[in-house]
Amino acid sequence: MDYQVIIPAAGSGKRMGAGRNKLFLEINGRPVINYTLDVFASDPECKNMILVIRRGDESQFRKLLADHPGKHKIKWVYGGQERQHSVYNGLKAADGQIILVHDGARPFIRLHTIHLLVEAAYKGGAAIAAVPVKDTIKRAERGQVVETVKRTGLWQVQTPQAFRLPILTEAHEQAKAQNYLGTDEASLVERIGQTVKIIESDYDNIKLTTPEDLYFAEAIFAKRKNLG
Repeated sequence: MDYQVIIPAAGSGKRMGAGRNKLFLEINGRPVINYTLDVFASDPECKNMILVIRRGDESQFRKLLADHPGKHKIKWVYGGQERQHSVYNGLKAADGQIILVHDGARPFIRLHTIHLLVEAAYKGGAAIAAVPVKDTIKRAERGQVVETVKRTGLWQVQTPQAFRLPILTEAHEQAKAQNYLGTDEASLVERIGQTVKIIESDYDNIKLTTPEDLYFAEAIFAKRKNLG
């Protein structure tokens, strides 16, 4: 099943503290963005990678990706003020039946998970990658615990998130009209009454957000390299 993927890459990376777009940082000598694009570039079912960037980063992105094997699949789009606005800009460049949204800072997504998401979205309209919550979760108010939340049924949501294109477009247009900002694409789709299926992913599919995450990324890369 063919699909396209929107990759938000317009963030400033403030929490990473790198002073530049965190997707330019390197893991084992290659920029993060290159790893993120690798899996989609290698997949014949991925027709386009819609890379949503800041105007000021464009020359650097084009330089880094000049020799990337998937460069012919890239559509360049400029981002908006918030991530949600950037994804909406990416939607305007999309067509076909199935659209994925995947964080540029998640370089370890697996092809198997992508295909499960595409299939589930085609059948049911919407699907997200997630993993079961492992840690004890407590709800607090004013710095004091008020409840220990049962982990049963709790999931830590990742990307990609996959949708039939008309469903995600409608969800974004309604959110825009109502000036609503969601935490992810699925939250917008849930607002219009669409059921969202969970596809279990894996714990390697981390999002690089803080400097400590780079250590985990190096470890994941080394593990995968050793496994061949």
